[in-house]
Amino acid sequence: MKRENIISTIAMLAVTLMVSGCSGLTGGSDSSTEDTAIRVGSKDFTENLVVSEIYALALEDAGYEVERIPNIASSVIHTSITNDEIDLYPEYTGTGLLVVLEMEMETDPQKVYDTIKAEYDEQFDLTWLDYAEANDSAGLVIKTSVAEKYGIETVSDLQEHATELRFASQGEFDQREDGLPGLTKAYGEFNWKSSTVYDNSLKYEVLKNDEADVAPAYTTEGQLTNKEEFTVLVDDKKFWPPYNLAPVIRNEVLEVNPDIAEILNNISSTLDTETMTNLNAKVDVDGQEYEAVAKEYFDSIK
Repeated sequence: MKRENIISTIAMLAVTLMVSGCSGLTGGSDSSTEDTAIRVGSKDFTENLVVSEIYALALEDAGYEVERIPNIASSVIHTSITNDEIDLYPEYTGTGLLVVLEMEMETDPQKVYDTIKAEYDEQFDLTWLDYAEANDSAGLVIKTSVAEKYGIETVSDLQEHATELRFASQGEFDQREDGLPGLTKAYGEFNWKSSTVYDNSLKYEVLKNDEADVAPAYTTEGQLTNKEEFTVLVDDKKFWPPYNLAPVIRNEVLEVNPDIAEILNNISSTLDTETMTNLNAKVDVDGQEYEAVAKEYFDSIK
């Protein structure tokens, strides 16, 4: 073989290798290696695990290869995505505003979303896709029997009857600005009949066993499906900011795979607070595996 033909052949092989090596971010049905997988992360609690698995299933259904990276601590997951260790994960609008961006509290869901969407794009090269109606915000839960006895439906009602009620605190709640101090500024003093500190994981047992009447809660906790036992109070003065769920994704990945936006936005459009609470209950109350709960839900909305 002539020298120039050998050189030409080597050059062609080099180009082929370069092209194949640059396909790492392509997705869809052409993905075939570990390098091409979309890395879906999640935080280390039930709701985030369920939602991230639904995202993963939707992407796989659309032909993408997915690598699951679950159980990342909430304190480091933002660093994980900015360090290119994951490509996307479910985040909460309030967390983005208050924890990541450290901005002033805002209670209008659309304003919060618009702010974080712009700031994440500018500061971190990340995109917030559409947010879901599902709102995992802070709140207060009261025993339904007590709520009915005193006619308590809102936090304002609760404040008026605080002297007759036993509060199950988690300690930290009494100190945080988005806890009792902030509530007091918004609603007035809460002069509880008694206040005792309990571990957060025990609060529903404490209420059920009649050791307390009221406790801090998050509005999509699975135990809240038991409305005969527990009632979430309406934050009538809109003290707490929204914590709507939404996918956050690296711009680089989205630019190469623009259809991911529609795939995940379709998922978000199905998730409201009641749906999310029911999904959490299947894991935390009924004892099902989160992967099975996610698959059952995804199959139901396909």
